[in-house]
Amino acid sequence: MSDPTVTPNAAVFFRRCRFRGGCGPAASSSSRGRFASVTPSLAVPSSSTSRKRGRSGALVFVKVRHEIHRADEPSPAVIEFHDLVYRDAPTAGAAAPPPTLAPKTSLWERTISPDPVLLFRYSALTFNGHRIHYDRRYVTEVEGYPGLVVHGPLIATLLLDLLRREMPEADVARFQFKAVRPLFDLNPFSVCGGQGTDKTVRLWARDHEGSLAMDATALLR
Repeated sequence: MSDPTVTPNAAVFFRRCRFRGGCGPAASSSSRGRFASVTPSLAVPSSSTSRKRGRSGALVFVKVRHEIHRADEPSPAVIEFHDLVYRDAPTAGAAAPPPTLAPKTSLWERTISPDPVLLFRYSALTFNGHRIHYDRRYVTEVEGYPGLVVHGPLIATLLLDLLRREMPEADVARFQFKAVRPLFDLNPFSVCGGQGTDKTVRLWARDHEGSLAMDATALLR
C-alpha cells in the first residue's frame, strides 16, 4: 500500500488528512495468502474529489481505489475504496463536533491498547509515512492532536479480526466502515460487535469515554 496522503492536488493545499472510511468485497478463501501487490489510484477522475466548506473551514474529499492483485493474474482479485478528507488546520478556539455515544451492549468485545510500537509497525506494514502515527512531537505541536493517531484502517482491521475470532467459519462477502471520531495512543479502546440479521454483522469501535469511534457492517455470504 502507499502513503494515503499522497493524492493529486489536495495534499498541496491542506496539511491535515483524515481517513473517513472505506468499503469493498472481502477476498475469497481461495485468494487468501496469494496477494502480491496493491495499486492505488483515484476512483473516477471526474468524481473522485470534491470540495466543501464545513464548520472547520475548507474540506477536500478524495476517494481512492485500491486494486489488490495475485502474483499470477492480471485482473484484480479485490477492489476496495478508501475515503479521505483533507482540511485546513483548526482555528484557535474552534469547537469540536459533539461525540456520538456507542452502543452500550455488545455480544463481543475486545480491549485494545494502542501503544506506539503497534502504530509504528502498522505504518511500516502499510507503507504509511504520515507522521501523525509515529512522531509525537509533530502530531502534538504541528497538527494539534493530543497524542499519536490510531490508523483508521488499523481499527477496521481489528474489527474484522474480532469477527474472525468470534465467527471463524463466517464467509465475509463485503465489509464497509466509517470513521466517526479519532482514537489516540493515550487510552485503550474497545472493538465490539454482534450479529445483526442472518446475513449482516454490526461492528464498532468505542473510545474510553463511551463514544463511537468507528461504525462498520460485514455482509456474509
